[in-house]
Amino acid sequence: MSTESRTVEPMVLSEATLARFAREVAKYPADQRQSAVMACLAIVQQEQGWVSPAAERAVADYLGMAPIAVHEVTTFYNMYNQQPVGRFKLNVCTNLPCQLRDGAKALQYLADKLGIRPGETTADGTFTLQPCECLGACADAPVMLVNDRHMCSFMTTERLDQLVDGLRATAAEGQA
Repeated sequence: MSTESRTVEPMVLSEATLARFAREVAKYPADQRQSAVMACLAIVQQEQGWVSPAAERAVADYLGMAPIAVHEVTTFYNMYNQQPVGRFKLNVCTNLPCQLRDGAKALQYLADKLGIRPGETTADGTFTLQPCECLGACADAPVMLVNDRHMCSFMTTERLDQLVDGLRATAAEGQA
């Protein structure tokens, strides 16, 4: 990997985005505007589907932060997509409690079913499959999160089939 520093130009933020940023920043004391970094990154992701290096730079400029500080937040939390993802992002917990209750098998089963490896997106852009850290539902293992919002518990192969089939049907309805 190159150690060269690359220059990334910030993206141009829309007036609507800037207004949303301002609402988040207003929740904090004036000298602590950097506290809104996670909310601003979430806004960018909602609007673009992912957080690009240019978006990180725009957030940094808006909040008066060093770009590396924003990048550290983006890369620390798995809820921020650092590259474009499919319509449905499937995060499968692979921490030890889930591993002991077939979390790794669930991840591999989905990879085989979707014809991709973890970290990849299906050719049609419908699914992105990712391993993830603890989702805080160890007693319900194996667990997964769909689109960072919908928790799925006790994911047997039958339930994984139902989930994928249901999401495929949803995607097909959206294209009809």
